[in-house]
Amino acid sequence: MKKILLIDDEEKLRKLMARIIELEQIEVSQAENATAGLKLLEKQHFDLIICDVKLPDANGIELIPQIKRIQPLAEIILLTAYGNIPDGVQAIKNGAFDYITKGDDNNRIIPLVYRALEKVELSKRVNQLEQKVEQKYSFGNIIGNSAPILSAIEMGRKVAQTDATVLLTGETGTGKEVFAQSIHYASVRKNKPFVAINCSAFSKELLESELFGHKAGAFTGALKDKKGLFEEAHEGTVFLDEIGEMPIDLQAKILRVLETKEFIKIGETKSQKIDVRIIAATNRILEKEMETEHFRRDLFYRLSVFQIHLPPLRERISDIKLFVVEFVNLFATKSNKKISTISQDYFKLLEQNSWKGNIRELRNVIERSVILTDNETLSIETLPLEIQYPDTETSDITTTMALSDVERTHIKKILDYTKGNKAEAARILKIGIATLYRKIEEYKL
Repeated sequence: MKKILLIDDEEKLRKLMARIIELEQIEVSQAENATAGLKLLEKQHFDLIICDVKLPDANGIELIPQIKRIQPLAEIILLTAYGNIPDGVQAIKNGAFDYITKGDDNNRIIPLVYRALEKVELSKRVNQLEQKVEQKYSFGNIIGNSAPILSAIEMGRKVAQTDATVLLTGETGTGKEVFAQSIHYASVRKNKPFVAINCSAFSKELLESELFGHKAGAFTGALKDKKGLFEEAHEGTVFLDEIGEMPIDLQAKILRVLETKEFIKIGETKSQKIDVRIIAATNRILEKEMETEHFRRDLFYRLSVFQIHLPPLRERISDIKLFVVEFVNLFATKSNKKISTISQDYFKLLEQNSWKGNIRELRNVIERSVILTDNETLSIETLPLEIQYPDTETSDITTTMALSDVERTHIKKILDYTKGNKAEAARILKIGIATLYRKIEEYKL
């Protein structure tokens, strides 16, 4: 049941209004002054507070910030015997839902109450979603108990409380974007945008447009104004992944953003102020890139105000079991399978593998295993041959097997797993869609 607090020193009016609202199956509590009202707010949760402007011990307009500090999601409707425009404007500025005159607006009360309660419900849902996102990307959700990752997490927690630029280093697949999100959601910017871009995924011209935006007519195909990611991320965080791949002349523009908090859109001459935090990541050794003049030395020093290295999976072998359990649960749920046992030989082979693709490669291997298993146990037979036989060339193994039969069975299981979605199957198999169609026809699947 929804709960409303009425704060008004006019007892007859307060009780009458309480009775009218209670007829709508809404619970109402009453307070005769600000002091009594604030005490109730400290003890109980309320969805809506209806408060008189002129109270014996306070002004209702000035009371709004105190109420919001105690119960930030509650809405406030102010009542006054003598309405005036300046008070109404100030009430809304302070955070009131509405400001109405007693007597003149009696017919508005109930519809207004329902609108305010609808807004409260929406605010609660948004708040729950924000909490879920914040929890999902919290440092507590980063998998691992090994010393190298715990050290990185400790550094991440510390730098998150500042506004310092961060450079994340480490091999491909070590979870740099997840780590960047954890820093963002542990910072004061957590309720503002987190915008990520892979600098290696675009040509120089497209990357500049994506980062800074452009004016209509700035180049062929620029039919309308476009906001860049820096503008979209105002007051939030920009994550520049694979910054070592960024063209050298664009690096100068990133340096300008870091030094002046300004950027210029393509096609404009006037700079624009921006407030963003930059987190960059690279799998390259930037010190070597500087020696070959592929990366600006001044930009490197600006980016690496705080540098965190994410260890490769081979340096955190003790974490592999944790990852396996997490990924098995994820993919078993996705494929509607029950996996109750993982063989010790399975774990042993995974721990012996070099994992050049790190966590990303391990995730793909576990997804494949879950797809291929026909029972509740994950055994070594579901692992790729190069993991099963690490000291043997795959070609030597397959010459003793009917390779076409193995391939046919494997493709069929992947297609069953994707429910016939050939594009998704091709992604998992890491082959082109045309190749998959040819195999389907060849094996009469």
